[in-house]
Amino acid sequence: MAKAAQKKALFDAIAIMGKAFSSPTRLELLDLLAQAPRTVDELANASGQSNANASQHLQALHAAGLVTREREGTSVRYSLAGDEALALWLAVRNASVAQLGEVERAARNYLGPDVETISRQELVERLGRGDVVLVDVRPHEEYEAGHIEGALSIPIDEFAQRLADLPAEHEVVAYCRGPFCAYAHDAVRQLHTAGRDAKRLDVGWPEWRLAGLPSENTRAA
Repeated sequence: MAKAAQKKALFDAIAIMGKAFSSPTRLELLDLLAQAPRTVDELANASGQSNANASQHLQALHAAGLVTREREGTSVRYSLAGDEALALWLAVRNASVAQLGEVERAARNYLGPDVETISRQELVERLGRGDVVLVDVRPHEEYEAGHIEGALSIPIDEFAQRLADLPAEHEVVAYCRGPFCAYAHDAVRQLHTAGRDAKRLDVGWPEWRLAGLPSENTRAA
């Protein structure tokens, strides 16, 4: 009997991790933290939650070991708990696409018709040749926390006004948070409407960084 109770306690402990992934709000918070560390206030605003609700979800993620936290004056800043937590979140997300038709349908409804993509390998080669312009269309704070080396920062809410900033002689590649992020899709469609050649990167910043590809950040230490 004692062994049975101990075994149950073991699986109960493992289930804490599974429970952390059981809330769509917590998944969105993980997706945001995959881009950059944020305070509770910033995460609440970005996810449309109250501060109290966001804080509760973050506490559950912290209990599962998926995020770390650090107090900054009266605020608490959360970060993903290292590359292992990032890889786990990406694995859960990717497995859901592969195994659940509902995810693919929901993504299609949200993102609209797909746009032409470019792979990481091809992008690295073309950046080396200098025949493509790479644009990060995430918010400035995410770009500053980390971005693909050589990428220009043009957040999607500024994109229409800054199309003229992009060199006309090269194709444009846009990227954002990942395959479920609509920003890059929107940017490519705007470029096509303007008569420009454009593609989106088939992954986002987290996958690029996790793969150890050339990256940089501009955030002050």
